[in-house]
Amino acid sequence: MKISVSYLSSDYSPEKTIYLIEQSNADYLHVDLMDGGFVPRKNFTIQSLTNLLKNHELPLDIHLMVFDPLIYIKDLSRLQPEYITFHLESTKDIVKTISEIKKYQIKAGLTLRPDTPLEEIYPYLSFIDLVLIMSVNPGLGGQKFLEESVNRLEKLYEYRQANNLNFQISIDGGINNETIKKVSLVDIAVSGSYICKSKDYTKQITSLKETNQK
Repeated sequence: MKISVSYLSSDYSPEKTIYLIEQSNADYLHVDLMDGGFVPRKNFTIQSLTNLLKNHELPLDIHLMVFDPLIYIKDLSRLQPEYITFHLESTKDIVKTISEIKKYQIKAGLTLRPDTPLEEIYPYLSFIDLVLIMSVNPGLGGQKFLEESVNRLEKLYEYRQANNLNFQISIDGGINNETIKKVSLVDIAVSGSYICKSKDYTKQITSLKETNQK
């Protein structure tokens, strides 16, 4: 299991938080982008994001919580992320958006709100590289893990196995050294406040990796 660290909920500035993440044993830097429409909070402009991440060292794992994700992809491609993930509910141009992401040699991901039936993502699974399971409602950091996410994870894992598909499975929301035990099937776990509200990022990340191995 790889650990992707979100800098959204931290005791430090975004700049210092990203520095600390990149000095740790994190596998990815998770970038939550919100437009103030798809979710109530707005937390970026392309210019501010470019300034913040222009010298990033870790692979970027970008999660778009925006309406019309197509309009952001060209600008985001300049950051050379490994993944760009968008919400199934955010656009009617799902296949077009996937194609646009892949045009820039970026891996495409899809995610759903916790109350959207998992089956709605099935038609696209052969075209994408990652499915992000939201184990909280999108838009706010520090929320409590939704237990029903475990069933969604298991169902998706079984579907992947049964259909010989190759996408990665990620989970995001309320991940700590207790909830990580429930999601051992994932390839990537996203964790934010558990790591970034601590004094020792490497220690916290290691606790997630070691707990998962037991």
